[in-house]
Amino acid sequence: MRAGLVQLTVGDDPAANLAGTQAHIATAVAGGAGFVLTPECTNLLSSSRSHQRAVMRHEDQDETLAALRDQAAKLGIWLLIGSLGVLTNDPDGRFANRSFLISPSGDIAARYDKIHMFDVNVSETEVYRESAGYRPGSAAVLAETPFAKIGMTVCYDVRFPHLHRRLAQAGAQIITVPAAFNHITGAAHWHVLLRARAIETGCFILAPAQTGFHPERDGKGRNTFGHSLAIAPWGEVLVDGGTEPGVSFVDLDLTAVTKARTRVPSLQHDREFTGP
Repeated sequence: MRAGLVQLTVGDDPAANLAGTQAHIATAVAGGAGFVLTPECTNLLSSSRSHQRAVMRHEDQDETLAALRDQAAKLGIWLLIGSLGVLTNDPDGRFANRSFLISPSGDIAARYDKIHMFDVNVSETEVYRESAGYRPGSAAVLAETPFAKIGMTVCYDVRFPHLHRRLAQAGAQIITVPAAFNHITGAAHWHVLLRARAIETGCFILAPAQTGFHPERDGKGRNTFGHSLAIAPWGEVLVDGGTEPGVSFVDLDLTAVTKARTRVPSLQHDREFTGP
């Protein structure tokens, strides 16, 4: 299977973002990809909760989701929509950061709500409280496809190795990590974290990313790190998408998963222990 990792620089207008996303997906398919992956926040990046509430939709009314499902069906591909911000019916009004796996028929094969919220103090001027607007998911998701078993995660989840280990022990051969990774933490940690998750699990790690400066209508904006990555089960970087929007390709040979896990079968070596 050839995978195409789509790297985007979205703004805060879902309709404007959709056209660019669809163009990159078409490019990926033209390059031979049968599995195409987009980043976290494919429909929009915005720090304004009021703006998010105004432009987001419930899953069954989301125009980005409907359009990308239709495109996947027309192209006959598996499509991971890294995540969309969608409205929920939660009493506190928080949104969901939801990843979708779309089958070649256009059906939703699996959906995953990001579990770990990005509540961090990157610097004195960059403070993020994702949980103020988004409610965390509570269930890990393993999707079965004809070409691989896929564990689904999103961005900040990468810092929680137990989630990835659980997915691998349940049978995942590929783990997806779509992201809108902060440019400061990305420069320090992105490559190391993703390589570690691949080595620990013996999985392919596919991490399509947002990149560059994302302007907002209030004059503000944020920067993301880019560098969409594909990591082999032994830890080698197979693809690095750099910092420009576009598509990166990687050919996946799942025998590498079996080979890595046979050489170092650490997924079978858990032991109970006490303390601290």
